[in-house]
Amino acid sequence: MRRDYLLVFGLAILFFFPFLGAVHLFDQYEVNSAECAREMLVTGEWVRPQIGFQPYWDSPPMFIWSQAISMQVFGVNEFAARFPNAICGLITLLLVFRLGSRLHDRMFAWIWVLAWLGSLLPHFYFRSGMIDPWFNLLVFCGLYGFIEFRWQFLTAKAPATFWQKYKYMIVGGGLLGMAIMTMGFMAYVIVMLVLGLYWARYRFRGKGYLKHLALFTAAAWAIALVWIGIGAALHGADFIRHFTNSQIRHFSISGDHASGFWGNQALILLLGCFPASVFALPNLWGDKQSTDELLESNTLAACMRSDLVTWMQLLFWVGFLLISLTRSDAVHYSSLCFFPLTYLGSVTIWRAVRWDVQPRITGYLLPVIGVFWGLVALFLPSLERQLEFAGRFFAKDVFTLAAKASGIEWGVAQMAPGLIMAAASVAGWYYWKNNRPWMSAQAAFSGGALFTALSSLFIFCQIEEHTQRAAIEFYESRCDQECHITPVGFKSYAPFFYARQKPGAEPTRVFFVARTSDLCGLPQTPGCRELYRKEGFVFFECLSVPSVLPAGE
Repeated sequence: MRRDYLLVFGLAILFFFPFLGAVHLFDQYEVNSAECAREMLVTGEWVRPQIGFQPYWDSPPMFIWSQAISMQVFGVNEFAARFPNAICGLITLLLVFRLGSRLHDRMFAWIWVLAWLGSLLPHFYFRSGMIDPWFNLLVFCGLYGFIEFRWQFLTAKAPATFWQKYKYMIVGGGLLGMAIMTMGFMAYVIVMLVLGLYWARYRFRGKGYLKHLALFTAAAWAIALVWIGIGAALHGADFIRHFTNSQIRHFSISGDHASGFWGNQALILLLGCFPASVFALPNLWGDKQSTDELLESNTLAACMRSDLVTWMQLLFWVGFLLISLTRSDAVHYSSLCFFPLTYLGSVTIWRAVRWDVQPRITGYLLPVIGVFWGLVALFLPSLERQLEFAGRFFAKDVFTLAAKASGIEWGVAQMAPGLIMAAASVAGWYYWKNNRPWMSAQAAFSGGALFTALSSLFIFCQIEEHTQRAAIEFYESRCDQECHITPVGFKSYAPFFYARQKPGAEPTRVFFVARTSDLCGLPQTPGCRELYRKEGFVFFECLSVPSVLPAGE
């Protein structure tokens, strides 16, 4: 078993850590928290996050603290901003191996590890600077702490000390409190909905369940209220009011920011969490334990596995429906479903290996979606070359056409991920059809892991070059200068991070950055002169600071 842990550790190091700083941070989901961390180091304000040296209420500080500490070690750069999530990936793989081997067996543990390593978005998020991986891990661990406590509470026979009896609840509640400090009240709402639905499923029966919910809540808020209390003591009651209002906005259902039709969410999870999503589909509802499984398994272990399947199904549906109904961005927050999808997908494979239960839908979708992703990667250069033709039908998107004109070359390396994904998914389908599910899982997840890793190295850098690199390079060229850079017509945090703007500095030069599709009247603004155009961006210098910014800011 020790050798297994070392191998899991090595796989995490191999896939999650190399080339973390090879691509600029993507605006806005990566840059916002990284800029908050940078400003923490500049100002010494560690309690209230800031962007542009103004309070930033959308994000509590837990994840930002980890980035700030990383920047103290590695410097203010992309690697430091993404390093905490690579650590999260390492912890996640070790954790799921531990839980899988304890609740199922060694094979299941490896399947669950491969599901995380070989599914597209779950893997990619560990190589990003987004807040989601730590939030998801803390929510899952908090919920699992309560689940483990209930299992021990209902099966305990010998007397136990207070700590032995309540340790899982206390630790789980503390981790949930840390999740609240990572992304806000959403963490508590999600876990409470799951716990409430589980209780309702059993008609509100269960020894001590309501009391345990109250104790779990107390443990969670005991952690979160420490930060809230310190913030209120330092910044007054407005700290609580502004943070609470920001959290309420996250739950609002508004037309402009809504994540859209729930089918968008389903498509994102089906395609983005492939191949785990395809394996998970048969287990998203109901209990699929076969008679052979019940007869061959230890009764208590079988009950615990069945119960955990129920918990993961509830977590999936709560996350899926809640995010579908709020204004939150679909891709950004759908990652909450990664834990249940990878677990339920692993259950499907494990049952196929152990008891020859192979759902047909998996065999149908595995090659279709895998080949789809392979073709997308293979024909991406061709699609890029056809942007000019597409522009005849979408003539308003001048920014896209200008970005296309940047002259970026696509080579053989950019084709490799697509070929690997297509071949691996077809191989996975072949093994699945021929009743070799373990080989099918190895082929599909290995292809997914290589596809994501190589895409991060060879494709995302090209996408970044098309979409934002010209602007980032302009910001970097003004690094540490006494200047002010303002994006006009679009929102961006990148000027703060890449120009290393400082608080209280009086700018001697003022620059505006706009997209070619929307210049927002800058050419007609008195004192503004165009510097140059590149990859869909237009850069202006304002010789005299206008009293009113151009429309569109």
